[in-house]
Amino acid sequence: MTSLLAATAVFLAGGVAAQTPAGAPVSPAGGTTFVQVGRLLADPQTGVVQRDKTLVIRGNQVVEVRDGFVSGDGGEGRIVDLRDSFVLPGLIDSHVHLTSQQNPNGRLETVTQSNAERTMVGARHARRTLLAGFTTVADLGGTNESVFALRDAIRRGDVPGPRVIASGQSVSIHGGHGDINGYREDVMHLLSSESVCSGAEDCMRAVRLQVRSGADIIKITATGGVLSNTAAGLGQQFSDAELAAIVDAAHRMGRQVTAHAHGGDGVNSFLRAGGDSIEHGTYLDDESIRLFRREGTYLVPTLLAGDFVARVASGPNNFFTPAQTAKALEAGPKMLDMARRAHEGGVRIAFGTDSGVSAHGDNAQEFALLVRAGLTPLEAIQSATVGAAAHLRIDGEAGRIAVGMPADLIAVAGDPLADVTELERVRFVMKGGVVHRAD
Repeated sequence: MTSLLAATAVFLAGGVAAQTPAGAPVSPAGGTTFVQVGRLLADPQTGVVQRDKTLVIRGNQVVEVRDGFVSGDGGEGRIVDLRDSFVLPGLIDSHVHLTSQQNPNGRLETVTQSNAERTMVGARHARRTLLAGFTTVADLGGTNESVFALRDAIRRGDVPGPRVIASGQSVSIHGGHGDINGYREDVMHLLSSESVCSGAEDCMRAVRLQVRSGADIIKITATGGVLSNTAAGLGQQFSDAELAAIVDAAHRMGRQVTAHAHGGDGVNSFLRAGGDSIEHGTYLDDESIRLFRREGTYLVPTLLAGDFVARVASGPNNFFTPAQTAKALEAGPKMLDMARRAHEGGVRIAFGTDSGVSAHGDNAQEFALLVRAGLTPLEAIQSATVGAAAHLRIDGEAGRIAVGMPADLIAVAGDPLADVTELERVRFVMKGGVVHRAD
């Protein structure tokens, strides 16, 4: 691919090319951009790869797709040369935690980092995620103050990052996954949030408070979790009545509900309660698959998280606590087979990594794991484009490259339909008509 000067910053203005410094986002400033594309997978649902096209972009939208390589109208406009690249829609990660990342100092950071510091950490992670080709994410857990501040700053254009759909704090049970565990009692009392609840009425209150605080989506912890520092297992923790109350309260306020769930009992109870999607799903069973298919509910397998925790827990530099280590070694190795069974059973799969467990910017490593679980490269790409957009109910604004849609697109050198790991080597990123990466 040509240099940043030739590919992203040539303005034909009076015959003089204007150069933008490498690394700086390049904005069309309301002008017209002509993106010349060698190979184009505009709609992954079809799997059709078009050749020699030009995307015409005005402001933040695609306004036309032309045959051949157009060089501008009347000598005006900006040319982006991707004639030697494979272009596809900006990717969507349905499960991240931008304001944190697992590391040996994680437990200490919980009690030393302020919400302001977490927001700044999140800004760094958001940029890494965007440069990796992910133009939209769902952030499913973090303090309301830091996550919502980061989401809103990205929307305003104050910091670079993917479009963020945010849950803020998870709705969790007292003492369960998502609550504070493993510290002194007085410290845990100080750190516990209003989204922790017990009983159906109290859990309805927690949902309503999250909506009032600004949640775009409600995320709950239906079962125990690997990284909560408590030996409380991975089975169902909310009661059936609590799950039903949560789903009802969220739906009445126009929010979908997704559930962290490992144990099959929690998966099935949440699906029976009318929940909208499952994160992880490690121990799903035949009944789970039947319930998924009956309602067309999405599974977000987060295989990268399972792979990461298993490697840490079994490695020489394990920094997990004993409770975390036991659960990581139990659940992590099972997730690949879970995704294989779900895929074979016809369950809809949306791409999600749980990044923040693994490192931000490594999100695309999930694709190879999905292929190992039996998805074709095209199916894996669909899960991170049209599938994730449908799951998050944003299919009118993400997941495809089409006239009237935001100009979110990425480019790689090779063919990801032949080698899905090409998506780990993104060379070009445009979000909303603004170029953020051009290698």
